[in-house]
Amino acid sequence: MSSTSSGAGRVLVAVYGVFALAATARSLVQLFTKADEAPLAYTLSALAAVVYIAATLGLAEVGPSPRRLAWAAVVFELVGVLSVGTLTVLDPQLFPDATVWSAYGAGYGWLPLVLPFAGIAWLWHTRRSA
Repeated sequence: MSSTSSGAGRVLVAVYGVFALAATARSLVQLFTKADEAPLAYTLSALAAVVYIAATLGLAEVGPSPRRLAWAAVVFELVGVLSVGTLTVLDPQLFPDATVWSAYGAGYGWLPLVLPFAGIAWLWHTRRSA
């Protein structure tokens, strides 16, 4: 079974780690400086940050059940980016300011849309054989 200790797995963990840091920093700044302007958008950004942290830890194989954590995080991330992305495209006024997942992650080069698929593909590729 492949691991995230080298190769493509390490790159995936690194990208998730960068997104975890970026989303955390962005959401904290937004929540502490202008939470009243777009509380839903900034709370969603904070939620995305938590999801990216969980995915990073799970994919890096940290903790007692890392694969379970990784699966939960990347599936939640996929549902989140598809839901928020669709809502922001259909009704942009719902969110007065962008979230990490707005317009399917367009502000981040659509990586928020690609990452959960990459995470799922990696988890599927590295599953244990029966």
